[in-house]
Amino acid sequence: QVQLVESGGGLVQAGGSLRLSCAASGMPFSWYAMGWFRQAPGKERELAAAISWRSGGNRYYSDSVKGRFTISRDNARNTVTLQMNSLKPEDTAVYYCNVVFDESWAPMNFWGKGTLVTVSS
Repeated sequence: QVQLVESGGGLVQAGGSLRLSCAASGMPFSWYAMGWFRQAPGKERELAAAISWRSGGNRYYSDSVKGRFTISRDNARNTVTLQMNSLKPEDTAVYYCNVVFDESWAPMNFWGKGTLVTVSS
């Protein structure tokens, strides 16, 4: 049974940084691409960043986070991390990690509980 547990969210001032982590279990982690999604209040869930399987040589960033967020993976620890810098109030959302299909980055149905990020102005 695949389990994804997100952590690292919190309250931060605009311009600050946060580091989100996602611990995966119940799956051969290195064989799957991973993504970080976010859902702001009143908005649909969107893909913020994704990383390809194994070495993670292929990465995707949405235009809204490009240049500020960095996704990485540690296959030895079965974790995927999202380093978020220069945070803006519009980054406020619940952040979820999920397994995604390589190249298309479409999510599979393994949603965790997410971690809340609140950026104050």
